[in-house]
Amino acid sequence: MTASALALVLIAAVLHATWNFLAKRLGGGAGAVWLYSTLSMVCYAPVAAALVWFTRPGLSAAGVGFMAGSAVLHVGYFIALQRGYRGGDLSVVYPLARGTGPLLAALAAITIFGERPGLAAMAGALLIGAGILVLAGGRALVGQGQAAAPAGVRYGLLTGVFIAVYTLWDKQAVAVIGVPPILMDWGSNVGRSLLLLPAAWLRRGEVSRHWTQHRPLVLGIALLSPLAYILVLTAMVFTPVSYVAPAREISILIGTAMGARWLAEDRPRLRMAGATAMVVGLIALAAG
Repeated sequence: MTASALALVLIAAVLHATWNFLAKRLGGGAGAVWLYSTLSMVCYAPVAAALVWFTRPGLSAAGVGFMAGSAVLHVGYFIALQRGYRGGDLSVVYPLARGTGPLLAALAAITIFGERPGLAAMAGALLIGAGILVLAGGRALVGQGQAAAPAGVRYGLLTGVFIAVYTLWDKQAVAVIGVPPILMDWGSNVGRSLLLLPAAWLRRGEVSRHWTQHRPLVLGIALLSPLAYILVLTAMVFTPVSYVAPAREISILIGTAMGARWLAEDRPRLRMAGATAMVVGLIALAAG
């Protein structure tokens, strides 16, 4: 994994953990997802337009199809994530989602795409996965914590499945089909906004309440979520998925710290052990 790819992924990790912290505080469901997806579409429209104007990318029918498929997958991802945050802690849902996704994506990349990461990279990916499981372990995993924790665990795992699928799907779009990362993410936002429009209309009271009471949170998610993913997509243009997917999960360290410090979530010693395993895993992954 090159230094430039690692830098992109680490910056994306900080942004990703931050917008998930904001999403946990926001709560909500399909209405909230529609609101910040639509705002993302509007905010990044000038960037997408400038890209089209200056680079004239040749967007094929296949590219448009991949954007549409990505929109469907991301609708499932965002709704599962928001429901998870309504039913569990940030430091339970986030590690499960971010841990399940890259391990499945790396495994599929090796099996389907024939990618062959080195031994150190594979050991690093396993260590990152183990650290994430430790961070999300204990009472929440076996359903002995607060009553809502099992729902958070279920939705966290479901979110991880969506992450694995859309990572592989979007990797093909940017690396094989040649869709520019900025255009790929913007097109997916357009699709999400359209797909969720009926649900947003039915929940227009919720949408209005989020905009009135939580405007800074909504705007923060709308700006940071696309930027974090555009950086990851850019790294995937020239870096194998089996390296990028696990490395971006350093965001777990940041998200867990945010949950423990600002949301008063517990068990810091156990989570520190998981964080240490992840740091070692990241070093091994970068070296491999």
